[in-house]
Amino acid sequence: MINTQELGTVVRYLGHNPTEEEISQLTQRGGDGEGKVDYGSFLSAMELMRQKPETSVEEMKEAFKLFDMDDSGTIDSSELRYVMTNFGEKLTDEEVDEMIREADEDGDGEVDYEEFVRMLTSYNT
Repeated sequence: MINTQELGTVVRYLGHNPTEEEISQLTQRGGDGEGKVDYGSFLSAMELMRQKPETSVEEMKEAFKLFDMDDSGTIDSSELRYVMTNFGEKLTDEEVDEMIREADEDGDGEVDYEEFVRMLTSYNT
């Protein structure tokens, strides 16, 4: 889980400039009632930001780079676990593996950029 301030920081890091009210609305829509947002709600927030006209391919690449820490072009389970832990979301190995499986369309055990983008853009459909 990440709190409202952390959500705002991440969204701003990705090049968006949401108002505090917009961040608050995102937190209220997908939060736990205590001002924190889970991973699914974070993806929803990123999708909403991506749909804004100012969102670019470069911003999606920056979001991917947050997870692809070794710059390999893919996100593996250790990278996902590390980033999610830093967002305050302690996941079991099984939860991390499930997240990778959901996004990993080619079955190689890792999530590449195209799979990452499809996961973000199809989350609400």
